[in-house]
Amino acid sequence: MGPKTFGLQTVDWEQRVDYERLRRERLQRVRQALAASELGALLCFDMNNIRYITATHIGTWAMDKLVRFALLPRHDEPILWDFGSAARHHQLYCPWLGERSRAGISTLRGAYPERARDVARKIRVELEARGLHREPLGVDVAEPLVLFALQAEGLTVADGQGLMQEARKIKTQDEITLTTTAVMMVDAAYEELFRALRPGMRENECVGLVAKVLYDLGSEHVEGVNAISGERCNPHPHVYTDRVLRPGDPVYFDILHSYNGYRTCYYRTFCVGSASPAMVDAYKRCRDYLDAALSLIRPGVTTADVVKVWPRADEFGFATEEAAFALQYGHGVGLSIWEKPIFSRLVSLDHPEVIEEGMVFALETFWPSSDGWSAARIEEQLVVTKEGCEVITRFPAEVLLVAGRRYWTVTGPLSTTREVQSHLNRPAEGSPLAQVVAGARREGSGAGVPA
Repeated sequence: MGPKTFGLQTVDWEQRVDYERLRRERLQRVRQALAASELGALLCFDMNNIRYITATHIGTWAMDKLVRFALLPRHDEPILWDFGSAARHHQLYCPWLGERSRAGISTLRGAYPERARDVARKIRVELEARGLHREPLGVDVAEPLVLFALQAEGLTVADGQGLMQEARKIKTQDEITLTTTAVMMVDAAYEELFRALRPGMRENECVGLVAKVLYDLGSEHVEGVNAISGERCNPHPHVYTDRVLRPGDPVYFDILHSYNGYRTCYYRTFCVGSASPAMVDAYKRCRDYLDAALSLIRPGVTTADVVKVWPRADEFGFATEEAAFALQYGHGVGLSIWEKPIFSRLVSLDHPEVIEEGMVFALETFWPSSDGWSAARIEEQLVVTKEGCEVITRFPAEVLLVAGRRYWTVTGPLSTTREVQSHLNRPAEGSPLAQVVAGARREGSGAGVPA
């Protein structure tokens, strides 16, 4: 049986997500990584690392401010300094932290530069009390002022982000359940989106519809929705606009949101009303490259083995792998959408990573159409199992889907495979219409129309 999905409530009659186990196992993974390293302690400002270690969260508004920080000393409990009254709230509602939740803020991205020294002194006091102040201090992300203040306190700053990436790359049972639940919510969003797509709808309306479905289902944060249509499909701009959908348009979406912190990254491509032969071909190529990669996924295979089945950048219109970065791509998904392992011809061939059971990642491919402007984009999220992988993204993507109302002609439904410009939809050779057209051409050239 693959990863389970449940209702979104906690119940007494079914074992669902065990949040106490989630907190315990995440912290244990970081402790083990820290004990095996040369670091004496780990100082985190990244909101996702703080959540992984302390199981606290104060809203997505704080994610870009680097205002909170947490310290995990080797062989000891984490200490959290949080934004104003949030620290007191944690004392009341997060018994796993208690009095180790303290008030304290950093520089608010330089708005309060004098806070840097206070941060550094707080850290120095805790490390010195444990005899760790002469050991390297791993830091994940830091503002220069904070970095300089830590050094001024005599602390040796080292890389801590690499340690956190390693600790987080294998997901626990509860992390997998939460990720699968987040994906289930996107399945539902795609169902509503597919039903709604039509000429006259705008890209930003699509984004609003998706956000409503997700928030209604209990999403914690809709991080972003890519909505790319028509002539904007190639090259991929990675941002939506107010462009209006037209008949025959290709349109692809990427839906990124989180449920209890766990993210999705989930592309699907549709056509509105009909699809051109060039678009059908592009979608098939895109799907074939994705399936080739999925077929290789199992423990022991490397990221280099996987990216070798993907096309080189110059095969689909880019001069270098850096210029084409993230079009044929794979990345870990957890509390962040880009975690270890990374799959890309830019890095993986020279720096391969071994795929392990329990990893959760997404693989995504792109292929431009021969018409020069349309393109296909597909992505699947998966969990690595003992023998292979389990794909957890379930909205259909095996063949190109055509959304929108079917049009009926006097001879039946309008073909869903047709060029977007009507004059390119030539009548079949030998048909009555083809004979009329051919006769008109002869008449125009002086040959006359045959009796």
